[in-house]
Amino acid sequence: MIHSLRNYAFLGMIALPFLFLACEAPAAPVEEETEKAPDIEAAIDSLMSQLTLEEKVHMIHASSAFTSGGVERLGIPELIMSDGPHGVRHEHGRDWVKDEGVRDSSTYLPVGTALAATWNRDLGYAFGSVLGSEANYRGKDVILGPGLNIIRSPLNGRNFEYLTEDPYLNAEMTVGYIKGVQDQGVAACAKHFVANNLEYEREQVNVEMGDRALYEIYLPGFKAAVQEGGVYTVMAAYNKFRGDYCAHSEYLLDGILKTEFGFDGAVISDWNAVKNTMEAVNAGIDLEMGSDLPMLAMGDPDYSKFHMGDTVVTLVNNGTVDVALIDAKVRRLLRTMYRINAFGERDPGAYNTPEHQRIARQIADEAIVLLKNDGMLPLDQSATKTLAVVGANATRKHAGAGGSSQVKAFYEVTPLDGLQNLLGESTAVSYAEGYTVSREGGSDADLIAAAVAQVKDAGAAIYVGGWIHGFSDEWNDNAYDAEATDKASMELPFGQNELIEALLAANPNTVIVLMGGGPIDMRKWQGKAKSIVQAWYPGMEGGNALADILFGNLNPSGKLPMTFPVKLEDSPAHKLAVTGFESLEQDYTDGIFVGYRYFDSYEVEPAFAFGHGLSYTSFGYDNLTVSKENGTVTVSLDVTNTGDVKGAEVVQVYVKDDESNLERPAKELKAFQKVKLEPGASQNLTFELDEDAFSYYDDKQNKWVLEPGTFTILVGSSSRDIRQEGQFTW
Repeated sequence: MIHSLRNYAFLGMIALPFLFLACEAPAAPVEEETEKAPDIEAAIDSLMSQLTLEEKVHMIHASSAFTSGGVERLGIPELIMSDGPHGVRHEHGRDWVKDEGVRDSSTYLPVGTALAATWNRDLGYAFGSVLGSEANYRGKDVILGPGLNIIRSPLNGRNFEYLTEDPYLNAEMTVGYIKGVQDQGVAACAKHFVANNLEYEREQVNVEMGDRALYEIYLPGFKAAVQEGGVYTVMAAYNKFRGDYCAHSEYLLDGILKTEFGFDGAVISDWNAVKNTMEAVNAGIDLEMGSDLPMLAMGDPDYSKFHMGDTVVTLVNNGTVDVALIDAKVRRLLRTMYRINAFGERDPGAYNTPEHQRIARQIADEAIVLLKNDGMLPLDQSATKTLAVVGANATRKHAGAGGSSQVKAFYEVTPLDGLQNLLGESTAVSYAEGYTVSREGGSDADLIAAAVAQVKDAGAAIYVGGWIHGFSDEWNDNAYDAEATDKASMELPFGQNELIEALLAANPNTVIVLMGGGPIDMRKWQGKAKSIVQAWYPGMEGGNALADILFGNLNPSGKLPMTFPVKLEDSPAHKLAVTGFESLEQDYTDGIFVGYRYFDSYEVEPAFAFGHGLSYTSFGYDNLTVSKENGTVTVSLDVTNTGDVKGAEVVQVYVKDDESNLERPAKELKAFQKVKLEPGASQNLTFELDEDAFSYYDDKQNKWVLEPGTFTILVGSSSRDIRQEGQFTW
């Protein structure tokens, strides 16, 4: 029986007693690459010498919805893949129909933007280790994440899966995630390479951008994934780049990814991203997936008719295609298989353990961002005898929607659940829906009136609203924060603005909690609200984390991984771009001025700045020193908790080039550290910056350049809250 069938016994199991959930296997060790490489390459040579052309071609395209072709004769397994940037997706066997009655619930981790909001590299690794362990347990070889696309526009429906607008933060959080997954014996897949920054017509849109933006903004996360994370697979994006589909782009795949970055793993196409046989064969795509999707309308898909299917056999035999091109693809697939020990026995991984749930909770704890607080928070639990909770998102579960990132969560604690868990019988908690999630949208006067009546006389009031993934868990029901759709605007749906205004008029102390993958337009009520909390989609333990933060059992420490603009028109993708967001020709004329690089350079006031996040305590920054020795700049300072409660601060180090031949942003993030301090405690932090931190990509010379001159080091609590400055001369 070949490898692709190894998990079928698992699929047939109905949910077992809870005691089974506590059995956690140790993490599968990964050997050092330098020790593995010679044996792997020799083994690959042996298999390659035995493969027929037909067998090689069978390996470079799908054999079912989420498997590659194996060769049973030689014991070469199928590669089994699963969606899951923040949880292993439900099972559907070899077809596209969701399986019923199988044990495929997962730990539902906070989404990508929430992970990035922790600014905690260790949690990146922990996140990946949970994902890899559960993928391993479920019989998967490749988990299709992390998503590394830069958050360029607030409207992109898939932003929630990604991490940040900043290339440095993107790279730093990516590396831990990848290592965490792959230390569990499962391949991570960095996606979507590259410039897949909107969902509108994603299979047709063409992206034009200069080399400087490409190298400074959109590539660093992928470069780090390869060179620091050692990622085993990379997914080519749907969109075109400079006229060529990314899955057909020799410039991107062979030139940059494989040659310049040195990637020696397998490049997988996004599902149905391959459009042409010769272009795919000649470019660096190694595995064609999802081309059966358009075949479904015409009956059962025939995998031999993939673009890189049986036609390739004919093309090689008649001399049109060099067999060496096919061999190179097969070698990369075999290399990936050996790296994850697909030919042997892996440690079994673990499934929904208490430790996995603890990690999901810790990420949520550190992800939630306190945007605004005029003395309202934390709430006093002992003094709160009545609590009014309003908003459909207070009871809504989000795990099962959003497209390919949907997860069948083992459980999901909603905000209302979390508040009730915390307060117990000591507080009378009432709930009013306030608005209805429906396609008709609009406010409902009766629902608003009922909600107002509840908050008016309550001891405390909390509103939970924001975005959703879709109207239901069905794939074609996606909306707002979801795959294959973008937001029409930054305006809150379902009449929420009218509801919030009414609640604040009735009870000015109402706490506003927002769910979702990114910013909203708050102009109608931001000035009236005393406290605003960004909760993201915080995973299966999110409701408990939120409750503890609102009532002060936890001190919020999340920081925004993207700028929240006042209005959509302030976003550089919409302000500077010469093409509209719904154009098939996307010209990235915003260039390097993405996110805070634009807001801070052009002096545009954001609603909330990149890196912003408040605390229930305060932090002092003192004694900054900046020194340079040889090619290293050392930045040192003391950080002190000057408040009354323990807390965590993210110290952010930005670099400014005081004078440059080419225009540069006002500041660029180049280092950060999250430090946890007791009241009154201090810690000295030291950052070492190498030449890369001060270089820019000169698209006139087509190389990275470090210009001699004066640089300013800016250290602060956000891109707009700089506490210390120092200079040095290179």
